[in-house]
Amino acid sequence: MCTIVEEPLLLTFPDQFETERLTIRSPKPEDWKQIYTAMQASINELRPWLPFARKEQTEIDVQKTTKEAYLNFLSREDLRFHAFDKETGEFVISTGLHRINWDVRKFEIGYWVDTKHRGNGYVTEVVTGLTTFAFRELQANRVEIRCDPRNMKSKAVAERAGFELEGILRNDVIEENGELRDTCIFAVIEDPIIDEK
Repeated sequence: MCTIVEEPLLLTFPDQFETERLTIRSPKPEDWKQIYTAMQASINELRPWLPFARKEQTEIDVQKTTKEAYLNFLSREDLRFHAFDKETGEFVISTGLHRINWDVRKFEIGYWVDTKHRGNGYVTEVVTGLTTFAFRELQANRVEIRCDPRNMKSKAVAERAGFELEGILRNDVIEENGELRDTCIFAVIEDPIIDEK
């Protein structure tokens, strides 16, 4: 599907949507406290896969990045979302649509989950919801998930959400220790939810 490209700042779309168990919305500066608490509790699980988790994250750092996420959402440069439990209001997942190419309408989904909510299917629920949001609200032509081939949980999420492995970029990323790592690229070009109907 080809779409007319608009100036990203002029694009209007919902800043919140729901899935079965979650409210998923744009970031607010005051979210930083819940993000910080979840990040500290989850740091050991996040460290192998996410560069930010390999550096000390202070309260000031998280306040700053949360405010930046809010401003980037408003400018349409990056669309971070925070997912909260509908019943309790508790923070569950930081996710979003990143590496945006508005000309192509291409987005990359990223995510991390608070460790205490792991293993309950929340990440797959968020990815499925965000994929549908991208196609329906943003007229996406392509949505990607990129992950390290050794990150079996992320690979499983991509597959459960209907993404297809398109390839592996070899020696794609260099780590702080000089190690070269590969990157799996999963993608969908049509909303799997719509296709199933």
